Amino acid sequence: MAPFFGFLWSVARIFIRTPAGRNRLNILGALNAVTKELIYVANDKVVNAETVRELLDKIAVHGPLPITVILDNARYQHCRYVTDYAAELGIELLFLPAYSPNLNLIERLWKLIKKKCLYSVYYTDFKAFKAAILGCIDEMFAKHKDELDSLLTLNFQTFKLFKLSA
Repeated sequence: MAPFFGFLWSVARIFIRTPAGRNRLNILGALNAVTKELIYVANDKVVNAETVRELLDKIAVHGPLPITVILDNARYQHCRYVTDYAAELGIELLFLPAYSPNLNLIERLWKLIKKKCLYSVYYTDFKAFKAAILGCIDEMFAKHKDELDSLLTLNFQTFKLFKLSA
């Protein structure tokens, strides 16, 4: 629930309201790269291997096989408990190189969601904060379709590697 500034400039000192406490909303999601369908699991406890398995269950129900899920390198995604379960479901797990979130389409979606519902907005309590984010996610594809179509493209820039001669 930390504040995200849009733009701020002031001659006088301004105090930004922030809520006290350690409430946290965790969202683990998967975005279909072709249909742009979002599947997610949200909780206010913790993201761990059980949460990943819950997400894999939801993914397996939605799509025809084969399914490849692109993941970052979080420890709870690499554990045998998750990898074996994904293999049982017929889901391939593809892990991105470290420090490359730009290669995962869902990171672009999370950035847009933060921009639309968190920047320069104060929520009085965790319940309002949670409702705003989950509502934004649920309405994202209806309200911001054009922006998402250009943002969630599969056009990645590639570079040719070449050797320098001595």
